[in-house]
Amino acid sequence: MPLNFTFRPRLLDAVRGYDRSRFFKDLGAGATVGIVALPLAMAFAIASGLTPEAGIWTAIIAGFLIAALGGSAVQIGGPAGAFIVIVYGIVERYGVANLLIATACAGVVLFLLGLFRLGTLVRYVPVSIVVGFTNGIATLILLSQLRDLLGLTVEKMPADMFSQMATLWEHRGSFNPYAFGLGATCVAGLFIWPLLLHDKSRFGYAVHLMFGRVTELRPVKVASRVPGPIVALVSLTAVAWAFELPVETIGTRFGGIPQGLPAFALPEFSWETVKQLVSPTLTIAILGAIESLLCARVADQVSGLPRHDPNQELMAQGAANMVAPFFGGMPATGTIARTVTNIRAGATSPVAGIVHALTLLAVVLLAAPLARLVPLSVLAGILIFVAWNMGEWREFAPYMLLRFSNHYRLLMLGTFFLTVVFDLTVAVQAGIVLACVLFIRRMNTLFRVELVSLEPPVLTYRLYGAFFFGAANKLDAAIQAVERAPRGMTVVLDAMHMIQLDTTGLDALRQLHKAVLARGGTLRLDSLQPQPQGLIERSGFAAELAAGAAGPAHQ
Repeated sequence: MPLNFTFRPRLLDAVRGYDRSRFFKDLGAGATVGIVALPLAMAFAIASGLTPEAGIWTAIIAGFLIAALGGSAVQIGGPAGAFIVIVYGIVERYGVANLLIATACAGVVLFLLGLFRLGTLVRYVPVSIVVGFTNGIATLILLSQLRDLLGLTVEKMPADMFSQMATLWEHRGSFNPYAFGLGATCVAGLFIWPLLLHDKSRFGYAVHLMFGRVTELRPVKVASRVPGPIVALVSLTAVAWAFELPVETIGTRFGGIPQGLPAFALPEFSWETVKQLVSPTLTIAILGAIESLLCARVADQVSGLPRHDPNQELMAQGAANMVAPFFGGMPATGTIARTVTNIRAGATSPVAGIVHALTLLAVVLLAAPLARLVPLSVLAGILIFVAWNMGEWREFAPYMLLRFSNHYRLLMLGTFFLTVVFDLTVAVQAGIVLACVLFIRRMNTLFRVELVSLEPPVLTYRLYGAFFFGAANKLDAAIQAVERAPRGMTVVLDAMHMIQLDTTGLDALRQLHKAVLARGGTLRLDSLQPQPQGLIERSGFAAELAAGAAGPAHQ
């Protein structure tokens, strides 16, 4: 069968009918998420055992390519927290050079997955897992920002949740009221800002009553359209700088932002090295595919825009991971927090993702000295606001949980718990395994073996549903009945309503046939559907039934 190859980035469709209004929305959203992405990119790189530059250039290069070539309208690509443990382990075991090789090879794998149209597999992930995963990530973001929000002096934060909470408690004595004041003001301001001039809200109505026509002035209306995170970042940074507040900044923690473009460099490698990197390559590729496509699904749900093309998205992720390592970058994927920030800020097309990359580039090349002044507590406030908006918290409400089945609740809460307590990889893997187990259990209940008549020498059963490995035990009662029945019985299985049969179900039928033959009887299958009949004939079981029927007749 010929390969149906298509390579059509969502950008080509998104720019149709593109106007000034959409451009300014994308410009504001891209600038906002670009500013938010800067400290995240640096922090992810440092936590992974790399330099801050690795995270920044990954966010710029990979973010640009994913937006320009991807299959989602609003997804933001770059370094992700889910990669921290994996990347750190690869660096410790194989070194930075081999990490770059593994990342580039993983990019090839991702591109091939999209090329062979395997991206649709992620659509089989239940929505309950997506909700649990999203809320788990939001919780981890909230928890991870408490150190900077409170201004605590902690040299290095542990990775797991319980250790983080213990560390925060141990260092509670280093609480910085100035940092907390800035962060709390940032969070409160971000909630208030959208309502400030919105006369349909109570707060906005009060503002209109107090200031009257001032709120109707064009400069005021234009200012109200500026994204809240930018307002918070600029204004609170200016306050911290003007009053020389003793708070930690990007400059004091990370040593500033590097200026200048990275050099293109090919890491030294050989086929022997590549062979040794098969495991880390596949790990990066699988995790990148899962997180990017789940992120794209979350983006679809939150944005309301046309659904993403998973295959195109995988090819874009592959291209980004093939290019970024040659500029010293780390693995990249879709990022939920930055994507949701992008959506909440008003993004309408991939142009916002491109602006996000260009914003980071501008900061690196032009505004590095100013970026050094940004208080980390303000960035923490922005991320807390993002995490709060990102989470589907109402799904955890008792009245919502009661609306769904035990299977849904188990999957959602289980995925949430594993994401928070362990990590994203464990949560997704366990969630999918649990979903499969629950699906098998449910399908088991849909298959029935019904006794129709017991009129010696004929014993008749009727089969309903899909007879697969998860339902093979349903035939045990019939086998036990045959073993207790008089010799020479004819067992009839009415298979008119058996819609599916797999090899395990076929093996169960063979076991029944053996039990019937041992009692000198005959097994007959009537009214077979095309799929079960085809499997029975190809496997030779039809010939076995015919031989078994002929045997007693000649006795």
